[in-house]
Amino acid sequence: MSSGAFVDRIDPFAKRSLKKKSKKSQGSSRYRNSQDVELQQLPLLKDVNAAEQEELFIKKLRQCCVAFDFMDPMADLKGKEIKRSTLNELVEYITAGRGVLTEPIYPETIKMVSANLFRTLPPSENPDFDPEEDDPTLEASWPHLQLVYEVFLRFLESSDFQPAIGKKVIDQKFVLQLLDLFDSEDPRERDFLKTVLHRIYGKFLGLRAFIRKQINNIFLRFVYETEHFNGVGELLEILGSIINGFALPLKVEHKQFLVKVLLPLHKVKCLSLYHAQLAYCVVQFLEKDATLTEPVVRGLLKFWPKTCSQKEVMFLGEIEEILDVIEPSQFVKIQEPLFRQVARCVSSPHFQVAERALYFWNNEYIMSLIEENNQVIMTIMFPALYRISKEHWNQTIVALVYNVLKTFMEMNSKLFDELTANYKSERQKEKRKEKERDEMWKKLAELEIERRNTLERNALAATSNNPVPATNTSMTRTRP
Repeated sequence: MSSGAFVDRIDPFAKRSLKKKSKKSQGSSRYRNSQDVELQQLPLLKDVNAAEQEELFIKKLRQCCVAFDFMDPMADLKGKEIKRSTLNELVEYITAGRGVLTEPIYPETIKMVSANLFRTLPPSENPDFDPEEDDPTLEASWPHLQLVYEVFLRFLESSDFQPAIGKKVIDQKFVLQLLDLFDSEDPRERDFLKTVLHRIYGKFLGLRAFIRKQINNIFLRFVYETEHFNGVGELLEILGSIINGFALPLKVEHKQFLVKVLLPLHKVKCLSLYHAQLAYCVVQFLEKDATLTEPVVRGLLKFWPKTCSQKEVMFLGEIEEILDVIEPSQFVKIQEPLFRQVARCVSSPHFQVAERALYFWNNEYIMSLIEENNQVIMTIMFPALYRISKEHWNQTIVALVYNVLKTFMEMNSKLFDELTANYKSERQKEKRKEKERDEMWKKLAELEIERRNTLERNALAATSNNPVPATNTSMTRTRP
């Protein structure tokens, strides 16, 4: 048994992500069957006359349905090369040709795409896979898969493409299988899928509601069941552009998606993998409809992290993005709960959290909102700021706090003086109470000692006054 395996057995909490990988991870679920036919080189499309091109095009599409085992780099080299060159030719033919996408081509193209792309994704080679630390498992058959994606994209983007014919073969089942592939560990594949799904969403109006609903289902399963799905960031990128195109006023369905799906995505452990895209989607909603500001901010406060400083910094960044687009009338509704949380963040012993919260005062628009509502915000923030200026361990934080206090003093000197006096008065009261509490505990301790001494004295006195009589075990009873 290796020493590493032995350590894992005795220490179940060993960090397996520290293990060094001996090779680049690759995986594939595509293997050739023994009955697969060998590919034959077909003539080039440009070398045959126009009347024969459609038939040859279909033959080439069918030829590209054959899958190869890329886990063995030396297997079927001739067949792999024929398929690669054929796919390249198809990309060029669809891109440059005019009138090449006739009706019989549509089902053949979708069959070829389905045969190559739709597969059971292999499980991760690393059972403790951490997307933030570990390298993803790359798809071994990518040399062919990439070209299949290219063919499909050129097919969808072609000026000859007719959605009325395409909708017969690109249906809900096809979209569901496409969405399943977003769980691929290979970021190259997810990037292609993002573009493909976006094109389908744009071309097929009848599939739009279905696509949104299925993305909702993926997110809800991710949040409440698995907490694992590799393509969350890519799906959020698609949604960002979809939300941007929503018509006003927003439908109830869209508002529910924001509150019931997007906001709970903030509570997942791996938030850092997709937070930028998620924050963009949230801000897009607020730019569309300012009345959503209050439920969004209160939702973020509900899911505010308690023990993860990295997530707190991300939340503060998102709050600043929201405040950049907030309307003054909406700011008034959320200022109290929001700045109570900001005060807690400023008081954080983790200097990055405190620093990120204090950077709010470097934002001109946020400063204008604070100035308009200084009576409320200064009252909330002052105790935390004053205490930190005297107690915080990090000198950078202390310097930033002094700048904020100086800004408050310039903003409303009368209120600043009142708050200073009130704070000192409260501190004096707290000190008096603390002193009284300490004295009370001392008295209680003395009373307890006195009580114990009294009990001990009483016990000793009782022992000396009542000696225990000796017993004679050898005495026996006599008969009368």
